[in-house]
Amino acid sequence: MKKQLQILSIEDDAEMRGLIQLIFERLGHRVIGAKRGDFGLEFIRSLKPDVLLLDLMLPDINGWEIYEQMKADAELDAIPIIIVSARSQARDAAAGHKVQGNDRYVEKPFDVQKLVDIVNQVLATIPVS
Repeated sequence: MKKQLQILSIEDDAEMRGLIQLIFERLGHRVIGAKRGDFGLEFIRSLKPDVLLLDLMLPDINGWEIYEQMKADAELDAIPIIIVSARSQARDAAAGHKVQGNDRYVEKPFDVQKLVDIVNQVLATIPVS
């Protein structure tokens, strides 16, 4: 039996948050949703989720700021981050923003199975503790 993951989704769109929750809870995982970046950062620090699904366009904090804060924090930098955004990866790369290491970028609208596969691929590379 697969381990139940704790997934944090920082997403300001309620329908998208609900969809992500539905997808991963049907697979047996626990999903916590945050609609604002400041709340999301608090959840990251307190919960230390197995994976973070991060929107870039949030009402209070740019998602890249959250990404950079996590990568600069020794307690959080190992948490895999999957950016799920309507912005194009090429546009962000041109602005100097790129995902590092094992992190990934998924553009909305996304194929559900592709998102699930990416989460599984990312988590498969992390040592089990």
